[in-house]
Amino acid sequence: MICAVAVLFLSACGTEVAGRQASASPTGPIPWTIAEPSAVTGALLADGGRTVLLEAQVPSGERPCVRDLKAVLTDPVQDLVRVQITFYSPSGDRRSGCTKEKVATARVRLPVPLGSRELVVDHDTLFTADGAKLPALRLCGELGCTPPATGCTTASYEQALIAVDAPAHTYRDSEKCDGKWLVMDFSWRTGPACGDSSGTGCSSRLGDRWFFRAEKKGWVPIAEGAAGGCRDVQRREPEFPASLCESLAPLSPSLHPSYPPASASPSPS
Repeated sequence: MICAVAVLFLSACGTEVAGRQASASPTGPIPWTIAEPSAVTGALLADGGRTVLLEAQVPSGERPCVRDLKAVLTDPVQDLVRVQITFYSPSGDRRSGCTKEKVATARVRLPVPLGSRELVVDHDTLFTADGAKLPALRLCGELGCTPPATGCTTASYEQALIAVDAPAHTYRDSEKCDGKWLVMDFSWRTGPACGDSSGTGCSSRLGDRWFFRAEKKGWVPIAEGAAGGCRDVQRREPEFPASLCESLAPLSPSLHPSYPPASASPSPS
């Protein structure tokens, strides 16, 4: 009897060992945890703008991978409508088999029609009815729902940097622009994070030069090159105006180094 009681007592302790909780057994039950979709790709209005149907990327597999999918308002409706999508899933554990994704729809009822308000889903995905083919809403881009018009402006130059996937914290060194064509030199720091330090190791930089053409969607990159003058761009786009490129100096080799192919190893004698 004493042994039986001891066995029951020890089994009731679960995974508690020496005053701390042991890690879950690789053969134990797979936990379901709360999660958000990896992306929200579409939004559709219904009921006169009072209901929004949201298309979200959620885990998928041979067994059930999602439950309690829901979309809720996180703030009172004002200039923006803020919504969060959540669900429960075992996908955090690969044993669940939930290693693929599928599209699922979450529904949220608004207290008032969406109207001209922008819809913000999960903090960083924006939709708008402005310029959309209703009842579908338009998914906004990295520059928001109303990106800057292409032109010789700071906001427009930032769009050009995004178009060439410039590194984070890039500095614009120079621009030559006439509204239809643009050439931009930019650079970024490399090495350790130095804050405001002026040490030698903190001034190391790399850089690049890109040429752009204005289109309806913004600045479109057409050529890249470190050489001076117009050769690099006019070889790709003969119409690029010489007035914007003929005075360009070559980029410094330290800013835009070249890496020639390694020479062949000498053959053994």
